Amino acid sequence: MDNARSRIFARIRSSADKGDETARVAAVEARLQHPQRNLVPERGQGDEAHRIEVFVRMMEAVGGTVEILRDLNDVPASVATYLRNTNRPAMIRRGRDEYLANLPWHRAQTLTVKEGRAEDADTASLTHAFAGVAETGTVVQLSGVDNPTTLNFMPEAHIVLLEAKDITASYEEVWTRLRDIYGPGQMPRTVNMISGPSRTGDIEQTIVRPAHGPKDMHVIIVRRP
Repeated sequence: MDNARSRIFARIRSSADKGDETARVAAVEARLQHPQRNLVPERGQGDEAHRIEVFVRMMEAVGGTVEILRDLNDVPASVATYLRNTNRPAMIRRGRDEYLANLPWHRAQTLTVKEGRAEDADTASLTHAFAGVAETGTVVQLSGVDNPTTLNFMPEAHIVLLEAKDITASYEEVWTRLRDIYGPGQMPRTVNMISGPSRTGDIEQTIVRPAHGPKDMHVIIVRRP
């Protein structure tokens, strides 16, 4: 696979500019070694309460819903209530995330919790967000067995657990955190940035939901005392 990719890139380079690539390569390497922040909007700047307020406003503006909890242990009951209020089966699919696995699911009574990648029959999923971005009301999801990417897109309803402390003002802070955790030149296979439920306005500028993913997106923010 790597050899095939190398051949493709080689053909692209051979048909592109024939000039000396040394300067361009050096510029790219310098940028990777010393990443610089882009312009950062002021909208999300502020304390935790302000970031939450902006995140909620932006998420709701694109059709998502948000609930704020003070106790992490209330999450299972909150999930069950959301499913009941949206007339969905009392079943949720999650990944192997220990944070989710250690929740007191017995408090949700009749809720069935399954583990693994999403399947066609799943109507709702639960994921643990890596971060939230206040400026656009976006959740950041990393791929892996803890939170499989299929859970973000296949079920009709996507429920996201997001800790208030993980809501940043801007995308730049998320990328800095990723670099600090994974190290230079390393990244998860996929970083998904999701702002609200799936929708499109391609046909006569009329918003239609869903387009290529969940019809509904519900974010549970846990704001610990």
